Amino acid sequence: MFCKICNHLSDYIFTAKILYKYNVHYYYCNNCGFMQTEEPYWLEEAYKEPINITDTGYIQRNIQLSQKLTIILNIFFDKNGKFLDYAGGYGMFTRLMRDIGFDFYWDDKYTKNLFARGFEHTSGITYEAITTFESFEHFVNPIKELENLLNLSNNIIFSTELLPYPIPKPEEWWYYGLNHGQHIAIYSEKTLQFLAKKYKLNYAHHNYLHIYSIKSITNQNLNILNQSNDQIFEQFKKQLKSKTWNDFLKLLEESKAMNLNK
Repeated sequence: MFCKICNHLSDYIFTAKILYKYNVHYYYCNNCGFMQTEEPYWLEEAYKEPINITDTGYIQRNIQLSQKLTIILNIFFDKNGKFLDYAGGYGMFTRLMRDIGFDFYWDDKYTKNLFARGFEHTSGITYEAITTFESFEHFVNPIKELENLLNLSNNIIFSTELLPYPIPKPEEWWYYGLNHGQHIAIYSEKTLQFLAKKYKLNYAHHNYLHIYSIKSITNQNLNILNQSNDQIFEQFKKQLKSKTWNDFLKLLEESKAMNLNK
C-alpha cells in the first residue's frame, strides 16, 4: 500500500479489530513516519454518529482549548483578525471563542451546528488562522484536506496525538480508536515535520497541540503553555470584549427580518 503522505511504499505492521468486527490492516511508512489503515470501507457505519459516544472529554477539551488558544492567538497572531474552526463539530468551540471576544466562524461538513448558528464560514473569506481539533486523524485524504486548509489560511492550529515510538500494539494505545473506527490516519512528529517542509511552513508543537505557520513560532515559544494557563488566560481575556451580547442582537435582527419577509 502506498503512503498517503509521501507516496512511498508502506509496510504492513499489524491487524486490528475495528468496531469489534472488522479485521483491518495497518501500514507504516518508514520514509515519513505516517501510519494508515487499509482503505476505510467501514466509515459509513463509523459515522452514524459524527461525535462518537465514547468521547466523554468533548466539553472539557473545548473549554481547555479555548483557554490555550486565547493565549496563543494573543501572543502570536492578530487577535482582531477572523478565525475559522474547521471540522468544528457542534459549534461549541466557535461559541466559546466568540464569548471570549474573538471573531470566530464555524465549518463542518458532517455535523450539525448547534451552538454557533449564524456564524458559518462563507466561501471567498480567508482567515488569520484556522483551528481544527481532533480532525487530522479522521482525514481519508490528508494531503487534499491540508491543501484545502492552506487555501483559507497560512496558519493552522490543530490537535492530534503523535504516534509513540516504539509503535504500540493495537491493545496498547487508546488513540487507535478501534471501538469507533474513525481514526484512520496516525501521524508521528516525523510526519508533521515532513509536511511542514513540503509546504514551506514552520512547525511547532506542545504535547498534542500543533501549529503550522508562516510565522517563526518554535517549540520554545509554546513553553508558555507550561505556566499557569488560568492566570495568563484571565489576563488576556480582560483585554478582549465578549461578542455574546452583540451576537444576540445580530441574530435577533436577522430573525425579525426573516419573519417579516415570510
